[in-house]
Amino acid sequence: MERVQRFGHGVLLVFLGMALASGGWAIAHWPRPEPITIALPTAPPTAAPTPSEGAPPLQVHVTGAVVRAGVYRLPPGSRLIDAVAAAGGMAPDADEERINLADHVHDGQQVYVPRQGTPPPPQPTPMPLPEVLPDHASPSGGAAAPQARVNINTASAAELESLPGIGPALAQRIIAYRQAHGGFGDAAEIVAVSGIGEATYAKLADRITVR
Repeated sequence: MERVQRFGHGVLLVFLGMALASGGWAIAHWPRPEPITIALPTAPPTAAPTPSEGAPPLQVHVTGAVVRAGVYRLPPGSRLIDAVAAAGGMAPDADEERINLADHVHDGQQVYVPRQGTPPPPQPTPMPLPEVLPDHASPSGGAAAPQARVNINTASAAELESLPGIGPALAQRIIAYRQAHGGFGDAAEIVAVSGIGEATYAKLADRITVR
């Protein structure tokens, strides 16, 4: 009987060993699941900004009390002080209080730097405009012909003084303003001259022009 029990135990151990061996082989050869790859969305490439084309340079004529008078090319947005610097700076006898160095320059402008103790340069005498008669008037009639307008961009000091309300001091200020700013864009701009207000312009509106 004891032998039978030992034999049974031996058989049981053999079966257990075989079962363990089979289980180990199955685990070793069991197909492993493939890893799942998750593709993250990528942001579309950002196009590099294209540089905008710059504005053309300005050409200004710098003259008067500067080291090297001439025509110079300046970048857009330049001011009078940049134009003077391009011309080598002011001469020792320059009167910088008579020019606004902080003002902007525009293409084709003439920048004039006055000298101390010297009057403004003479301006060309404008050609008188033809007299325009009303349709109902004739040269021999009694209606008075309108006076010729004074071009405030080219008029001399004497011609400016002939205007109502303009004396020698205001005439010089008008000349200094147009030299510093390259002329008047329109007749109404004359109110920007110190000492000339709307009331004075109302008297000048029919007497002045810029062309």
